Amino acid sequence: MTVKWGILSSAKIAEKSMVPAIHDAPNAALYAVASQSGQAAETAEKWGASVSYDSYEALLGDPEVEAVYIPLPNSLHKEWVMKAMHHGKHVLVEKPAAVTSEDIQEIREAGKETGMIWMEGFMYQFHPQHAFVKEQIDSGRIGELKRIRASFSFPLDLESDNIRLDPNLGGGALYDVGCYCVHISRHLLGEEPTHVFSDARTFHGIDVSTTALLSFDKVDAVLDCSFDEAALNRYEVIGTKGRIEVPFAFRPDQNPNDGLGEVIIKNAANQTIEHQTFAADQFTLQIEHFSNCVQEKNEPVYTPESTHNNMKVIEALYASQQQQ
Repeated sequence: MTVKWGILSSAKIAEKSMVPAIHDAPNAALYAVASQSGQAAETAEKWGASVSYDSYEALLGDPEVEAVYIPLPNSLHKEWVMKAMHHGKHVLVEKPAAVTSEDIQEIREAGKETGMIWMEGFMYQFHPQHAFVKEQIDSGRIGELKRIRASFSFPLDLESDNIRLDPNLGGGALYDVGCYCVHISRHLLGEEPTHVFSDARTFHGIDVSTTALLSFDKVDAVLDCSFDEAALNRYEVIGTKGRIEVPFAFRPDQNPNDGLGEVIIKNAANQTIEHQTFAADQFTLQIEHFSNCVQEKNEPVYTPESTHNNMKVIEALYASQQQQ
């Protein structure tokens, strides 16, 4: 049995990553596409969907659709996640699930009210390289954990009409890529920061570059993200006896070495003692996991509570920027 998926919009992230993932996942099938561009039929044919709709509401009204993927602009996530669940659809929504923790709390309540399953789409966490890193940390391989450093940046034309640059659509580097750096810090430590500090370079009302410090119980996390710097997506975990480096942390598919995930373990003298590679498609693994949750009526491993907590950290970072 397969879960019948619908996609709201013809966004590039859907075409490039999620459509292939749905086709590759053994328990998923792309059934419907909705686009308000006037090209819904052409998009459905191109993507291999069975049916097309010229409005999002029409797709949500199709009883054959079991789950929907929502890659709309950030500011529209809450509205359409809520509508989808009230139409009886399970929801995988691009990160951030909403632009405030209050909105995410409303989504949580709607999920409880409707009985629908929903998950924020941090696809990277399903890649096996991160489970390996966590195993090394938990085993004491690098001693007592002291610091995490995480970076996610790529250059954008800051004068373009890219939705990431529009404050009215939930634009900003922290919302778009810095959220990954926040997430990996919380994910690896399994706890929430006690306090945070952040500063930013801004342009046209959004943060184009953010630097942040998250203080946890015994560990500090130093994070940076940008739309105005060379491409980088990595993190490293530093302990008293060594360090672990993950050079293609959030988008291993961008690794020129066959799209592999890589984990490099070094000793206290900064000498490489192990170098592991991992072949996997994190988008497909995410679709498989969520489809299985729909079929088995299980809560996803990435819970609504954790999604809410991630946004509370992001809000605190933005509040800190306002004080600088």
